[in-house]
Amino acid sequence: MVSSHHFIISVIPSKYKLETAASLMLTVTMLPFFTVPRNFVLLEELECGMKGSGDGTISWGLKNENDATFTYWNCTIIGPPDTTFANRIYTLEIYCGESYPDKPPKVKFCTKINHLFVNSAGKLDDKFHALMCWSRNSSIKQLLKDIRTSMRDKKNCTLKQPPENSTY
Repeated sequence: MVSSHHFIISVIPSKYKLETAASLMLTVTMLPFFTVPRNFVLLEELECGMKGSGDGTISWGLKNENDATFTYWNCTIIGPPDTTFANRIYTLEIYCGESYPDKPPKVKFCTKINHLFVNSAGKLDDKFHALMCWSRNSSIKQLLKDIRTSMRDKKNCTLKQPPENSTY
């Protein structure tokens, strides 16, 4: 007889049934001393991204729908009102490496932005709070929300922005 550990691990990478992701996650997390596999965490994040964030100000999904490793993601953030980011759509790329979710993803803006934690090449600094405080329970959704919230910060919200639609 195959153990439930073996069954769950073998099903997740080979079958991408999004409608079952939440129920499988519950099953996996209830097993004692079991770490949820990387691909399964990312499958749940993909499912969440496909459902949407609720208010439409952030979105995320796989860069290539055939990426079975769930490594490369495209994301968008709509700038918050009453800031220099207002009415702008910022596109980002997220790279979830082999150590994800134990280690944070790498984030790069495609749309040019002036932000205290984004360097001249568009990369989000590892000192950004959400990346410094990253844990296995963090998510792409929460990271995007935190980036958007940081746009309201007094030090960021008045920074002059590059011309609209300019890219790195």
